[in-house]
Amino acid sequence: MSEWITIWMNSTGLGLMALILVAGGVIGFLLRRVSVQAKLKEAEEQASRIQTEAAREAENTRRQAELEAKEERLRVSRELEEEIKERRQEFQSQERRLIQREEALEGKRETIEKRERQVENQLEQAVEKNKKLNAHLEEVDRLRQEQTRALEQVSGLTAAEAKKILIDQMIEEARHECARQVRRIEEEARENAEQEANRIIGIAIQRYAADHVSESTLSVVNLPNDEMKGRIIGREGRNIRAMEMATGVDLIIDDTPEAVIISGFDPIKREIARRALERLVSDGRIHPKRIEDVVVKVKTEIDKHIREIGQQTAMEMGVDALHPEILRLLGRLNYRTSYSQNVLMHSKEVAHLSGLVAAELGGDVKLAKRAGLLHDIGKALDHELEGSHVQIGIEVARRYQESPVVLNAIAAHHEEEEPTSIESIAVCAADALSAARPGARRETLESHVKRLEQLEKIGDSFKGVEKTYAIQAGREIRVIVEPSTVNESEAIFLAKDIAKRIEEELTYPGEIKVTVIRETRSVELAT
Repeated sequence: MSEWITIWMNSTGLGLMALILVAGGVIGFLLRRVSVQAKLKEAEEQASRIQTEAAREAENTRRQAELEAKEERLRVSRELEEEIKERRQEFQSQERRLIQREEALEGKRETIEKRERQVENQLEQAVEKNKKLNAHLEEVDRLRQEQTRALEQVSGLTAAEAKKILIDQMIEEARHECARQVRRIEEEARENAEQEANRIIGIAIQRYAADHVSESTLSVVNLPNDEMKGRIIGREGRNIRAMEMATGVDLIIDDTPEAVIISGFDPIKREIARRALERLVSDGRIHPKRIEDVVVKVKTEIDKHIREIGQQTAMEMGVDALHPEILRLLGRLNYRTSYSQNVLMHSKEVAHLSGLVAAELGGDVKLAKRAGLLHDIGKALDHELEGSHVQIGIEVARRYQESPVVLNAIAAHHEEEEPTSIESIAVCAADALSAARPGARRETLESHVKRLEQLEKIGDSFKGVEKTYAIQAGREIRVIVEPSTVNESEAIFLAKDIAKRIEEELTYPGEIKVTVIRETRSVELAT
Protein backbone atom coordinates (compact mmCIF):
# COMPACT_ATOMS: atom_id res chain seq x y z
CA MET A 1 0.00 0.00 0.00
CA SER A 2 2.73 2.29 0.92
CA GLU A 3 4.48 1.53 -2.33
CA TRP A 4 1.43 2.57 -4.33
CA ILE A 5 1.17 5.78 -2.36
CA THR A 6 4.76 6.46 -3.04
CA ILE A 7 4.30 5.85 -6.73
CA TRP A 8 1.25 8.11 -6.80
CA MET A 9 3.07 10.89 -5.07
CA ASN A 10 5.96 10.60 -7.42
CA SER A 11 3.67 10.67 -10.42
CA THR A 12 1.72 13.62 -8.97
CA GLY A 13 4.98 15.57 -8.44
CA LEU A 14 6.10 14.93 -11.95
CA GLY A 15 2.76 16.19 -13.32
CA LEU A 16 2.97 19.27 -11.20
CA MET A 17 6.47 20.01 -12.38
CA ALA A 18 5.39 19.58 -15.95
CA LEU A 19 2.49 21.90 -15.39
CA ILE A 20 4.77 24.50 -13.89
CA LEU A 21 7.16 24.24 -16.84
CA VAL A 22 4.34 24.72 -19.34
CA ALA A 23 3.03 27.71 -17.46
CA GLY A 24 6.53 29.22 -17.35
CA GLY A 25 6.96 28.76 -21.13
CA VAL A 26 3.61 30.45 -21.81
CA ILE A 27 4.49 33.35 -19.54
CA GLY A 28 7.96 33.70 -21.18
CA PHE A 29 6.41 33.67 -24.64
CA LEU A 30 3.98 36.36 -23.63
CA LEU A 31 6.79 38.43 -22.13
CA ARG A 32 8.93 38.12 -25.26
CA ARG A 33 5.97 39.08 -27.41
CA VAL A 34 5.39 42.17 -25.35
CA SER A 35 9.10 43.01 -25.54
CA VAL A 36 9.15 42.50 -29.35
CA GLN A 37 6.09 44.67 -29.78
CA ALA A 38 7.72 47.36 -27.70
CA LYS A 39 10.89 47.19 -29.78
CA LEU A 40 8.86 47.28 -33.02
CA LYS A 41 7.06 50.37 -31.81
CA GLU A 42 10.37 51.98 -30.84
CA ALA A 43 11.86 51.10 -34.28
CA GLU A 44 8.84 52.56 -36.05
CA GLU A 45 9.18 55.76 -34.07
CA GLN A 46 12.94 55.93 -34.83
CA ALA A 47 12.28 55.30 -38.53
CA SER A 48 9.72 58.09 -38.52
CA ARG A 49 12.20 60.43 -36.90
CA ILE A 50 14.90 59.47 -39.44
CA GLN A 51 12.50 59.98 -42.32
CA THR A 52 11.51 63.39 -40.97
CA GLU A 53 15.17 64.41 -40.56
CA ALA A 54 16.03 63.08 -44.04
CA ALA A 55 13.19 65.10 -45.58
CA ARG A 56 14.39 68.18 -43.72
CA GLU A 57 18.02 67.65 -44.86
CA ALA A 58 16.90 67.01 -48.45
CA GLU A 59 14.99 70.26 -48.40
CA ASN A 60 18.04 72.10 -47.06
CA THR A 61 20.28 70.49 -49.69
CA ARG A 62 17.86 71.42 -52.46
CA ARG A 63 17.74 75.01 -51.29
CA GLN A 64 21.59 75.11 -51.02
CA ALA A 65 21.91 73.69 -54.55
CA GLU A 66 19.51 76.29 -55.91
CA LEU A 67 21.54 79.06 -54.27
CA GLU A 68 24.82 77.70 -55.67
CA ALA A 69 23.26 77.37 -59.16
CA LYS A 70 22.12 80.99 -58.98
CA GLU A 71 25.58 82.10 -57.90
CA GLU A 72 27.20 80.07 -60.74
CA ARG A 73 24.82 81.63 -63.28
CA LEU A 74 25.74 85.07 -62.00
CA ARG A 75 29.48 84.30 -62.13
CA VAL A 76 29.27 82.93 -65.71
CA SER A 77 27.19 85.90 -66.73
CA ARG A 78 29.79 88.31 -65.32
CA GLU A 79 32.63 86.43 -67.08
CA LEU A 80 30.78 86.50 -70.39
CA GLU A 81 30.18 90.20 -70.03
CA GLU A 82 33.87 90.81 -69.28
CA GLU A 83 34.97 88.66 -72.24
CA ILE A 84 32.54 90.45 -74.54
CA LYS A 85 33.91 93.74 -73.30
CA GLU A 86 37.51 92.62 -73.95
CA ARG A 87 36.64 91.34 -77.43
CA ARG A 88 34.86 94.61 -78.20
CA GLN A 89 37.96 96.57 -77.11
CA GLU A 90 40.23 94.27 -79.14
CA PHE A 91 38.08 94.67 -82.24
CA GLN A 92 38.10 98.44 -81.79
CA SER A 93 41.92 98.39 -81.44
CA GLN A 94 42.27 96.28 -84.60
CA GLU A 95 39.93 98.59 -86.41
CA ARG A 96 42.06 101.59 -85.43
CA ARG A 97 45.24 99.81 -86.56
CA LEU A 98 43.67 98.89 -89.88
CA ILE A 99 42.62 102.47 -90.40
CA GLN A 100 46.14 103.68 -89.62
CA ARG A 101 47.67 101.04 -91.95
CA GLU A 102 45.29 102.01 -94.70
CA GLU A 103 46.29 105.64 -94.27
CA ALA A 104 49.98 104.67 -94.36
CA LEU A 105 49.48 102.58 -97.50
CA GLU A 106 47.71 105.44 -99.11
CA GLY A 107 50.68 107.70 -98.32
CA LYS A 108 53.12 105.15 -99.69
CA ARG A 109 51.07 104.76 -102.86
CA GLU A 110 51.21 108.50 -103.41
CA THR A 111 54.99 108.47 -102.78
CA ILE A 112 55.47 105.59 -105.24
CA GLU A 113 53.41 107.32 -107.89
CA LYS A 114 55.52 110.43 -107.39
CA ARG A 115 58.75 108.40 -107.73
CA GLU A 116 57.42 106.67 -110.84
CA ARG A 117 56.84 110.06 -112.41
CA GLN A 118 60.39 111.10 -111.45
CA VAL A 119 61.85 107.86 -112.89
CA GLU A 120 59.94 108.36 -116.14
CA ASN A 121 61.34 111.86 -116.40
CA GLN A 122 64.87 110.61 -115.67
CA LEU A 123 64.46 107.81 -118.23
CA GLU A 124 63.42 110.31 -120.88
CA GLN A 125 66.45 112.45 -120.03
CA ALA A 126 68.72 109.38 -120.17
CA VAL A 127 67.38 108.39 -123.59
CA GLU A 128 68.07 111.90 -124.81
CA LYS A 129 71.60 111.84 -123.36
CA ASN A 130 72.19 108.40 -124.91
CA LYS A 131 71.24 109.74 -128.32
CA LYS A 132 73.67 112.63 -127.91
CA LEU A 133 76.40 110.26 -126.65
CA ASN A 134 75.94 107.93 -129.63
CA ALA A 135 76.28 110.90 -131.91
CA HIS A 136 79.50 111.94 -130.14
CA LEU A 137 80.84 108.37 -130.34
CA GLU A 138 80.16 108.21 -134.03
CA GLU A 139 82.01 111.50 -134.42
CA VAL A 140 84.92 110.17 -132.33
CA ASP A 141 85.07 106.96 -134.41
CA ARG A 142 85.10 108.99 -137.58
CA LEU A 143 87.90 111.21 -136.28
CA ARG A 144 89.85 108.16 -135.04
CA GLN A 145 89.55 106.47 -138.42
CA GLU A 146 90.75 109.63 -140.12
CA GLN A 147 93.63 109.88 -137.63
CA THR A 148 94.52 106.21 -138.16
CA ARG A 149 94.57 106.67 -141.95
CA ALA A 150 96.75 109.76 -141.56
CA LEU A 151 99.15 107.87 -139.23
CA GLU A 152 99.30 104.90 -141.63
CA GLN A 153 100.20 107.26 -144.46
CA VAL A 154 102.89 108.98 -142.39
CA SER A 155 104.44 105.82 -140.84
CA GLY A 156 104.00 103.47 -143.76
CA LEU A 157 102.49 100.77 -141.43
CA THR A 158 99.00 99.39 -141.12
CA ALA A 159 97.08 99.60 -137.86
CA ALA A 160 97.46 95.83 -137.28
CA GLU A 161 101.23 95.98 -137.80
CA ALA A 162 101.60 98.96 -135.48
CA LYS A 163 99.42 97.21 -132.87
CA LYS A 164 101.59 94.06 -133.06
CA ILE A 165 104.76 96.11 -132.58
CA LEU A 166 103.27 97.89 -129.58
CA ILE A 167 102.04 94.62 -128.07
CA ASP A 168 105.46 92.98 -128.48
CA GLN A 169 107.14 95.95 -126.86
CA MET A 170 104.64 95.92 -123.98
CA ILE A 171 105.08 92.16 -123.47
CA GLU A 172 108.87 92.52 -123.38
CA GLU A 173 108.65 95.43 -120.95
CA ALA A 174 106.14 93.48 -118.84
CA ARG A 175 108.45 90.44 -118.71
CA HIS A 176 111.37 92.60 -117.58
CA GLU A 177 109.21 94.36 -115.02
CA CYS A 178 107.75 91.03 -113.85
CA ALA A 179 111.21 89.53 -113.48
CA ARG A 180 112.35 92.55 -111.45
CA GLN A 181 109.26 92.35 -109.26
CA VAL A 182 109.66 88.59 -108.78
CA ARG A 183 113.30 89.06 -107.81
CA ARG A 184 112.43 91.87 -105.40
CA ILE A 185 109.55 89.90 -103.82
CA GLU A 186 111.70 86.80 -103.49
CA GLU A 187 114.47 88.78 -101.83
CA GLU A 188 112.04 90.41 -99.40
CA ALA A 189 110.31 87.12 -98.65
CA ARG A 190 113.65 85.37 -98.22
CA GLU A 191 114.89 88.03 -95.82
CA ASN A 192 111.76 87.84 -93.65
CA ALA A 193 110.72 84.22 -94.04
CA GLU A 194 114.15 82.62 -93.84
CA GLN A 195 114.80 84.04 -90.39
CA GLU A 196 111.40 82.96 -89.06
CA ALA A 197 111.57 79.54 -90.70
CA ASN A 198 115.10 78.96 -89.44
CA ARG A 199 114.00 79.99 -85.96
CA ILE A 200 111.06 77.58 -85.93
CA ILE A 201 113.08 74.74 -87.44
CA GLY A 202 115.95 75.41 -85.04
CA ILE A 203 113.62 75.33 -82.05
CA ALA A 204 111.97 72.12 -83.28
CA ILE A 205 115.25 70.30 -83.92
CA GLN A 206 116.80 71.62 -80.71
CA ARG A 207 113.92 70.29 -78.63
CA TYR A 208 113.86 66.87 -80.27
CA ALA A 209 116.62 64.50 -81.29
CA ALA A 210 116.15 60.79 -81.95
CA ASP A 211 118.35 57.91 -83.00
CA HIS A 212 117.58 56.17 -86.25
CA VAL A 213 117.77 52.41 -86.64
CA SER A 214 119.04 51.39 -90.05
CA GLU A 215 117.72 48.02 -91.16
CA SER A 216 118.61 45.91 -94.16
CA THR A 217 117.20 42.86 -95.89
CA LEU A 218 119.51 40.49 -94.00
CA SER A 219 119.60 39.21 -90.43
CA VAL A 220 122.40 37.16 -88.87
CA VAL A 221 121.93 34.42 -86.26
CA ASN A 222 125.02 33.46 -84.32
CA LEU A 223 125.61 29.73 -83.68
CA PRO A 224 127.48 28.10 -80.80
CA ASN A 225 129.55 26.05 -83.28
CA ASP A 226 129.69 25.07 -86.95
CA GLU A 227 128.26 21.61 -86.23
CA MET A 228 124.90 23.29 -85.64
CA LYS A 229 124.76 24.18 -89.36
CA GLY A 230 124.38 20.50 -90.23
CA ARG A 231 121.55 20.07 -87.75
CA ILE A 232 119.83 23.14 -89.18
CA ILE A 233 120.11 21.72 -92.71
CA GLY A 234 118.90 18.29 -91.57
CA ARG A 235 118.85 15.01 -93.41
CA GLU A 236 118.60 15.72 -97.16
CA GLY A 237 117.81 19.37 -96.29
CA ARG A 238 114.42 18.67 -94.72
CA ASN A 239 114.93 20.98 -91.72
CA ILE A 240 115.99 24.01 -93.74
CA ARG A 241 113.14 23.45 -96.22
CA ALA A 242 110.63 23.23 -93.36
CA MET A 243 112.06 26.42 -91.87
CA GLU A 244 111.86 28.33 -95.17
CA MET A 245 108.30 27.11 -95.88
CA ALA A 246 107.07 27.99 -92.38
CA THR A 247 108.61 31.48 -92.29
CA GLY A 248 108.68 32.55 -95.96
CA VAL A 249 112.34 33.63 -95.90
CA ASP A 250 115.61 32.23 -97.26
CA LEU A 251 118.28 30.71 -95.00
CA ILE A 252 121.82 31.19 -96.34
CA ILE A 253 124.34 28.78 -94.83
CA ASP A 254 127.80 29.49 -96.26
CA ASP A 255 131.39 29.52 -95.07
CA THR A 256 130.75 32.31 -92.54
CA PRO A 257 131.97 30.78 -89.28
CA GLU A 258 129.30 30.15 -86.62
CA ALA A 259 126.62 32.21 -88.36
CA VAL A 260 123.46 31.71 -90.47
CA ILE A 261 122.15 34.52 -92.68
CA ILE A 262 118.38 35.09 -92.97
CA SER A 263 117.37 36.88 -96.19
CA GLY A 264 113.95 38.35 -96.92
CA PHE A 265 112.29 41.60 -97.89
CA ASP A 266 109.51 41.32 -95.28
CA PRO A 267 111.10 42.44 -92.00
CA ILE A 268 108.37 40.84 -89.88
CA LYS A 269 108.87 37.43 -91.47
CA ARG A 270 112.64 37.89 -91.10
CA GLU A 271 112.23 38.70 -87.39
CA ILE A 272 109.99 35.64 -86.89
CA ALA A 273 112.60 33.44 -88.58
CA ARG A 274 115.42 34.94 -86.49
CA ARG A 275 113.64 34.41 -83.19
CA ALA A 276 112.48 30.91 -84.13
CA LEU A 277 115.97 29.87 -85.26
CA GLU A 278 117.57 31.25 -82.09
CA ARG A 279 115.05 29.35 -79.98
CA LEU A 280 115.62 26.12 -81.92
CA VAL A 281 119.41 26.46 -81.63
CA SER A 282 119.12 27.13 -77.89
CA ASP A 283 116.77 24.17 -77.40
CA GLY A 284 118.77 21.79 -79.58
CA ARG A 285 115.73 19.89 -80.87
CA ILE A 286 115.54 20.63 -84.60
CA HIS A 287 113.11 18.67 -86.78
CA PRO A 288 110.20 19.68 -89.09
CA LYS A 289 107.43 19.23 -86.48
CA ARG A 290 109.36 21.12 -83.83
CA ILE A 291 110.14 23.88 -86.35
CA GLU A 292 106.43 24.32 -87.19
CA ASP A 293 105.45 24.48 -83.50
CA VAL A 294 108.13 27.03 -82.66
CA VAL A 295 107.30 29.23 -85.66
CA VAL A 296 103.58 29.28 -84.74
CA LYS A 297 104.43 30.22 -81.16
CA VAL A 298 106.86 32.95 -82.29
CA LYS A 299 104.26 34.37 -84.69
CA THR A 300 101.83 34.73 -81.78
CA GLU A 301 104.48 36.42 -79.68
CA ILE A 302 105.45 38.78 -82.51
CA ASP A 303 101.79 39.75 -83.07
CA LYS A 304 101.42 40.51 -79.35
CA HIS A 305 104.71 42.42 -79.38
CA ILE A 306 103.53 44.47 -82.39
CA ARG A 307 100.36 45.51 -80.55
CA GLU A 308 102.39 46.41 -77.45
CA ILE A 309 104.72 48.56 -79.57
CA GLY A 310 101.72 50.38 -81.08
CA GLN A 311 100.18 51.02 -77.65
CA GLN A 312 103.50 52.16 -76.20
CA THR A 313 104.09 54.49 -79.16
CA ALA A 314 100.64 56.08 -78.83
CA MET A 315 101.17 56.54 -75.09
CA GLU A 316 104.64 58.00 -75.64
CA MET A 317 103.33 60.49 -78.20
CA GLY A 318 100.31 61.42 -76.06
CA VAL A 319 97.92 60.35 -78.84
CA ASP A 320 94.76 58.73 -77.45
CA ALA A 321 91.55 57.15 -78.78
CA LEU A 322 93.31 55.29 -81.61
CA HIS A 323 91.53 52.28 -83.11
CA PRO A 324 93.13 48.94 -82.12
CA GLU A 325 93.81 48.13 -85.77
CA ILE A 326 95.70 51.42 -86.21
CA LEU A 327 97.74 50.58 -83.11
CA ARG A 328 98.63 47.23 -84.71
CA LEU A 329 99.67 48.95 -87.93
CA LEU A 330 101.84 51.37 -85.94
CA GLY A 331 103.58 48.38 -84.38
CA ARG A 332 104.20 46.90 -87.83
CA LEU A 333 106.00 50.09 -88.85
CA ASN A 334 108.75 49.17 -86.37
CA TYR A 335 109.76 46.44 -88.83
CA ARG A 336 109.42 48.60 -91.96
CA THR A 337 112.24 50.68 -93.44
CA SER A 338 112.41 53.36 -96.12
CA TYR A 339 115.79 54.42 -97.49
CA SER A 340 117.22 52.39 -94.55
CA GLN A 341 115.27 54.65 -92.17
CA ASN A 342 113.06 52.93 -89.61
CA VAL A 343 109.52 54.08 -90.46
CA LEU A 344 108.21 53.99 -86.87
CA MET A 345 111.15 56.07 -85.65
CA HIS A 346 110.56 58.43 -88.58
CA SER A 347 106.84 58.68 -87.71
CA LYS A 348 107.59 59.41 -84.07
CA GLU A 349 110.12 62.06 -85.07
CA VAL A 350 107.60 63.64 -87.46
CA ALA A 351 104.97 63.61 -84.68
CA HIS A 352 107.32 65.40 -82.27
CA LEU A 353 108.44 67.95 -84.87
CA SER A 354 104.84 68.52 -86.05
CA GLY A 355 103.76 69.32 -82.50
CA LEU A 356 106.67 71.73 -82.00
CA VAL A 357 106.10 73.51 -85.32
CA ALA A 358 102.32 73.70 -84.74
CA ALA A 359 102.95 75.20 -81.29
CA GLU A 360 105.13 77.91 -82.84
CA LEU A 361 102.50 78.63 -85.51
CA GLY A 362 99.55 78.68 -83.08
CA GLY A 363 97.96 75.39 -84.22
CA ASP A 364 96.49 72.41 -82.35
CA VAL A 365 99.52 70.56 -80.95
CA LYS A 366 97.72 67.29 -80.16
CA LEU A 367 96.07 67.13 -83.57
CA ALA A 368 99.38 67.90 -85.30
CA LYS A 369 101.15 65.11 -83.38
CA ARG A 370 98.32 62.69 -84.25
CA ALA A 371 98.55 63.58 -87.95
CA GLY A 372 102.36 63.33 -87.89
CA LEU A 373 102.26 59.91 -86.24
CA LEU A 374 99.79 58.55 -88.83
CA HIS A 375 101.17 60.26 -91.96
CA ASP A 376 103.01 57.09 -93.13
CA ILE A 377 100.54 54.51 -91.75
CA GLY A 378 99.97 53.21 -95.29
CA LYS A 379 103.53 51.83 -95.40
CA ALA A 380 102.44 49.07 -93.01
CA LEU A 381 100.23 47.65 -95.80
CA ASP A 382 101.76 48.90 -99.07
CA HIS A 383 103.37 45.49 -99.78
CA GLU A 384 99.97 43.78 -99.32
CA LEU A 385 97.55 46.17 -101.08
CA GLU A 386 97.61 47.96 -104.42
CA GLY A 387 98.27 51.68 -104.57
CA SER A 388 100.76 54.09 -103.03
CA HIS A 389 101.28 54.26 -99.29
CA VAL A 390 99.53 57.68 -99.34
CA GLN A 391 96.34 56.27 -100.89
CA ILE A 392 96.41 53.26 -98.57
CA GLY A 393 96.97 55.52 -95.56
CA ILE A 394 94.03 57.75 -96.51
CA GLU A 395 91.75 54.72 -96.86
CA VAL A 396 92.87 53.32 -93.48
CA ALA A 397 92.39 56.67 -91.72
CA ARG A 398 88.97 57.18 -93.34
CA ARG A 399 87.89 53.62 -92.44
CA TYR A 400 88.66 54.18 -88.77
CA GLN A 401 87.03 57.66 -88.75
CA GLU A 402 90.05 59.91 -88.35
CA SER A 403 89.47 63.65 -88.67
CA PRO A 404 89.64 65.51 -92.03
CA VAL A 405 92.82 67.27 -90.84
CA VAL A 406 94.59 63.90 -90.48
CA LEU A 407 93.36 62.80 -93.92
CA ASN A 408 94.59 66.05 -95.47
CA ALA A 409 97.99 65.75 -93.75
CA ILE A 410 98.46 62.20 -95.09
CA ALA A 411 97.62 63.34 -98.62
CA ALA A 412 99.55 66.61 -98.45
CA HIS A 413 102.90 65.29 -97.21
CA HIS A 414 103.54 63.95 -100.74
CA GLU A 415 101.76 66.88 -102.44
CA GLU A 416 98.77 64.85 -103.62
CA GLU A 417 96.60 67.57 -102.07
CA GLU A 418 97.17 71.11 -100.91
CA PRO A 419 97.49 71.49 -97.11
CA THR A 420 94.35 73.11 -95.72
CA SER A 421 95.36 73.70 -92.08
CA ILE A 422 98.27 74.71 -89.89
CA GLU A 423 98.53 71.10 -88.68
CA SER A 424 98.88 69.76 -92.24
CA ILE A 425 101.56 72.34 -93.04
CA ALA A 426 103.40 71.38 -89.84
CA VAL A 427 103.32 67.69 -90.84
CA CYS A 428 104.69 68.47 -94.33
CA ALA A 429 107.52 70.55 -92.85
CA ALA A 430 108.30 67.93 -90.18
CA ASP A 431 108.37 65.12 -92.76
CA ALA A 432 110.84 67.08 -94.89
CA LEU A 433 112.99 67.83 -91.81
CA SER A 434 113.06 64.20 -90.69
CA ALA A 435 113.86 62.89 -94.16
CA ALA A 436 116.49 65.51 -95.01
CA ARG A 437 118.32 65.53 -91.69
CA PRO A 438 121.92 64.32 -92.13
CA GLY A 439 122.18 60.62 -91.38
CA ALA A 440 118.42 60.06 -91.48
CA ARG A 441 118.36 58.21 -94.79
CA ARG A 442 120.78 56.23 -96.86
CA GLU A 443 120.66 55.43 -100.56
CA THR A 444 122.43 52.69 -102.42
CA LEU A 445 125.19 53.78 -104.78
CA GLU A 446 123.24 52.63 -107.82
CA SER A 447 120.08 54.62 -106.99
CA HIS A 448 122.19 57.64 -106.02
CA VAL A 449 124.03 57.68 -109.34
CA LYS A 450 120.78 57.15 -111.22
CA ARG A 451 119.18 60.13 -109.46
CA LEU A 452 122.16 62.35 -110.32
CA GLU A 453 121.91 61.33 -113.97
CA GLN A 454 118.19 62.11 -114.01
CA LEU A 455 118.82 65.54 -112.49
CA GLU A 456 121.40 66.42 -115.16
CA LYS A 457 119.16 65.03 -117.90
CA ILE A 458 116.21 67.21 -116.79
CA GLY A 459 118.41 70.32 -116.76
CA ASP A 460 119.88 69.58 -120.21
CA SER A 461 116.41 69.10 -121.74
CA PHE A 462 115.56 72.83 -121.61
CA LYS A 463 116.28 75.14 -124.54
CA GLY A 464 119.31 77.36 -124.18
CA VAL A 465 121.04 75.13 -121.56
CA GLU A 466 124.69 74.46 -122.32
CA LYS A 467 125.49 72.00 -119.53
CA THR A 468 124.01 70.85 -116.19
CA TYR A 469 126.07 69.69 -113.20
CA ALA A 470 124.70 67.89 -110.12
CA ILE A 471 126.74 68.76 -107.02
CA GLN A 472 126.58 68.32 -103.23
CA ALA A 473 125.39 64.72 -103.49
CA GLY A 474 122.44 65.73 -105.63
CA ARG A 475 121.16 68.48 -103.34
CA GLU A 476 122.02 71.20 -105.87
CA ILE A 477 122.26 71.44 -109.64
CA ARG A 478 124.00 74.22 -111.51
CA VAL A 479 122.73 74.98 -114.98
CA ILE A 480 125.07 76.81 -117.40
CA VAL A 481 123.06 78.62 -120.10
CA GLU A 482 124.06 80.30 -123.36
CA PRO A 483 124.01 84.06 -122.75
CA SER A 484 123.02 84.80 -126.34
CA THR A 485 119.91 82.61 -126.04
CA VAL A 486 118.76 83.20 -122.45
CA ASN A 487 118.62 86.73 -121.01
CA GLU A 488 118.51 87.66 -117.33
CA SER A 489 114.72 87.69 -117.13
CA GLU A 490 114.38 84.32 -118.81
CA ALA A 491 117.02 82.83 -116.47
CA ILE A 492 114.70 83.44 -113.49
CA PHE A 493 111.78 81.64 -115.16
CA LEU A 494 114.11 78.87 -116.37
CA ALA A 495 115.18 78.09 -112.79
CA LYS A 496 111.52 77.88 -111.71
CA ASP A 497 110.62 75.61 -114.65
CA ILE A 498 113.51 73.23 -113.90
CA ALA A 499 112.59 73.07 -110.21
CA LYS A 500 108.95 72.35 -111.06
CA ARG A 501 109.98 69.59 -113.49
CA ILE A 502 112.19 67.98 -110.81
CA GLU A 503 109.32 68.03 -108.30
CA GLU A 504 107.00 66.32 -110.78
CA GLU A 505 109.37 63.60 -112.05
CA LEU A 506 111.70 62.68 -109.17
CA THR A 507 111.34 61.37 -105.63
CA TYR A 508 113.99 62.61 -103.23
CA PRO A 509 114.41 63.50 -99.56
CA GLY A 510 114.67 67.14 -98.54
CA GLU A 511 115.07 69.79 -101.23
CA ILE A 512 117.18 70.38 -104.34
CA LYS A 513 118.55 73.83 -105.12
CA VAL A 514 118.51 74.94 -108.77
CA THR A 515 121.10 77.59 -109.75
CA VAL A 516 121.07 79.04 -113.28
CA ILE A 517 124.37 80.66 -114.29
CA ARG A 518 124.50 83.12 -117.18
CA GLU A 519 127.89 84.55 -118.02
CA THR A 520 129.06 86.72 -120.89
CA ARG A 521 132.78 86.78 -121.70
CA SER A 522 134.48 89.08 -124.20
CA VAL A 523 137.90 87.86 -125.34
CA GLU A 524 140.32 89.85 -127.47
CA LEU A 525 143.97 89.29 -128.34
CA ALA A 526 146.46 92.14 -128.26
CA THR A 527 149.19 91.68 -130.84
